[in-house]
Amino acid sequence: MRDRLVILEVVARPLYWIILAASVWVLFTGHNEPGGGFIGGLVAVSATVLWAVAHGSQAAERRLPLGDSVRLAAVGVALAAVSGVHAFWDGQDFLTHAWGSLPLGFTSLKVSTVMIFDLGVYLCVWGGLAGYSLGLLGLDERKDGGA
Repeated sequence: MRDRLVILEVVARPLYWIILAASVWVLFTGHNEPGGGFIGGLVAVSATVLWAVAHGSQAAERRLPLGDSVRLAAVGVALAAVSGVHAFWDGQDFLTHAWGSLPLGFTSLKVSTVMIFDLGVYLCVWGGLAGYSLGLLGLDERKDGGA
């Protein structure tokens, strides 16, 4: 049985959500600055790995959106692919993104299909690398006979 690190388990609870919030912030700010979906996904993976080290890889897998790393990565790939399909309808090249603005009364918000692509990359990186990392951590858990 693996040794419990009670301090790590307690600290991991709020830190997990703080890291995920930071990953979403990187996802959105990277839209106009360096970062975006790939780096945000890597930050999200670090939250998942933290949870796996504190609570075991199976518990971390259950905490992923959709409860499965492969499903999460597949949804990410599908979102990224769908983000460029509209260009075919307009007779443009695949992944030619559309831009617009959403009026909010006092200001307007720029919107684009690029954000859908970035979200797909984010989910794909999070699912793919989290699955890989959890698989490696799971090997160690099975060797130790714990979790």
